[in-house]
Amino acid sequence: MTSLAQKLSGIVGDAFESAGLDRSFGRVTVSDRADLAQFQCNGAMPASKSAKKNPREVASAIVEILQKNPIFSKVDIAGPGFINLNVTDDFLSSYLKEAAADDRAGIADSGKGQTTVLDYGGPNIAKAMHVGHLRSAIIGESVRRTLKFIGYKTLGDIHVGDWGTNLGMLIDNYMTTGESSLITDADITDPATIQKLVDDMAERYPRAATEAKENPEAMDRARATALKLQNKEQPYYGIWEKIRKVSFMDMEKNYSALDVHFDLWKGEADVHDYIAPMVDDLRSKGYAVESDGAWVFPVARNDDKKEVPPLILYKRDGAVMYGTTDLATILERMKLYNPAKIVYIVDQRQGLHFEQLFRAAHTGGVAPEATELTFAGFGTMNGTDGKPFKTRAGGVMRLDDLIQMAIEKAKTRMAEAHVGEDVSPEEQADIAKKVAIAAIKFADLQNARQADYIFDLDRLTSFEGKTGPYLLYQAVRIKSLLRKAEWDLARTAPLLLQDVDRPLALMLTELPDSVEAAAKNYAPHYLCDYAYRLSQAFSSFYGNCHILSEEDKALRESRLTLCAQTYRTLELVLNLLGIAIPERM
Repeated sequence: MTSLAQKLSGIVGDAFESAGLDRSFGRVTVSDRADLAQFQCNGAMPASKSAKKNPREVASAIVEILQKNPIFSKVDIAGPGFINLNVTDDFLSSYLKEAAADDRAGIADSGKGQTTVLDYGGPNIAKAMHVGHLRSAIIGESVRRTLKFIGYKTLGDIHVGDWGTNLGMLIDNYMTTGESSLITDADITDPATIQKLVDDMAERYPRAATEAKENPEAMDRARATALKLQNKEQPYYGIWEKIRKVSFMDMEKNYSALDVHFDLWKGEADVHDYIAPMVDDLRSKGYAVESDGAWVFPVARNDDKKEVPPLILYKRDGAVMYGTTDLATILERMKLYNPAKIVYIVDQRQGLHFEQLFRAAHTGGVAPEATELTFAGFGTMNGTDGKPFKTRAGGVMRLDDLIQMAIEKAKTRMAEAHVGEDVSPEEQADIAKKVAIAAIKFADLQNARQADYIFDLDRLTSFEGKTGPYLLYQAVRIKSLLRKAEWDLARTAPLLLQDVDRPLALMLTELPDSVEAAAKNYAPHYLCDYAYRLSQAFSSFYGNCHILSEEDKALRESRLTLCAQTYRTLELVLNLLGIAIPERM
């Protein structure tokens, strides 16, 4: 099953083909002018060039064919050759009935039988998570859910930074200050102890890094410690393992609060053993070459419009670079999972790095050319001053502080809107958390992935306008209405569409196109836009017709069927965005 517009494209495509023209000219879209028509086809204009006829003449021939089809209630021509289309209520009702009976809501499982690895999250161990980790996590989670829904086997990988000289600096600091027992003796079954360690590492790491930069001896010790880690030498490796474990616990707490899931908790350390044999193989094939004592993989092409430097594999001192680790990670993923796609959801400022990486992976045979390596870059989350989001003191805000701040703001907004006043304190706290997370996620996801956006907590927690709380309010309103009517979500009745019902019914047919666009472009904003337009359509429907008070039983049941299908659709889309709906508000 497809969207109604796609279904009509097939029918109109047949008409173009019958007229001796390419069927691709028959593409149908939702009308730009709902006051003139439900759907439109603009294919007569480009088709007129190949037909060597006037566009209206081509359109007339197509309209003549389509007018014989009983599914259309109106087919006419507007302007220079636009074909306007309206379908009959019976055809529209039949489509919605079929979609309601389909547990996939008419969305094709186009990814079935294929695996996609998604690389998102990417925090560093031993560092506090901050707002800079937000976009990758929530965009990645939505993309993972969407691809999974269309049939892909999805593997979300957090891919943490857990290796290298930076960890050497931190562990050396614990050793030289005689405070390694803070790690080795810590009871990490105790949440309070975990939090103390996380806070200590977050405070200690910048100090250790500054010392290493200013003191050559400290830097030498850090590098030596990093080498000991690579050789799994104790007690260094044991300290590292515990730091990693504590960091993972803290990450899991933060990601759980955001309802973000990972299938794989891997990091740079997991691919360390792949690196040496991989580079040796690239050397033997002539891809890795020596340059000023370093080993690099040249990836520039003759047709490049900008400089694309070589991917550095080993520095002069033999140190491994990010590119080396990332290349080894692709190698591991191909060996273990054989994915059709690997999608990286990372800051778009890393575009050049991933261009180098993907070229090296395909050229060097680390990944076959058939494997799609995709850089899905995102823009910056800015404060109301238009600059990268900071605390009032000018520092980087911790992620858990941001979440708590949003929860407190949600409580204030709920009190102002008299939301959740008749529920228990426990349920009120749960509602506030769901409202806060919906506000944070929708504020981010509604923007085109590549765009920067302004994070304005006052605006995004509002129950009015294009916000997460507004969508939750509409969803809960539908659920409450169905509860009062004692109408089960799965129950259906024949649709009797009147003028007031039709816009909502038509909006429901657009779901497959929105999901398809979000999946194809790794872009959740298509889902956000659809969820908002659907909520607006329901609000208009709710305000302009009788539902519970409708005396005509058949019409009442028809409208309750529309309400139930709207709720199921909104619930599905919000779930794909990673947004949970409260039971009531």
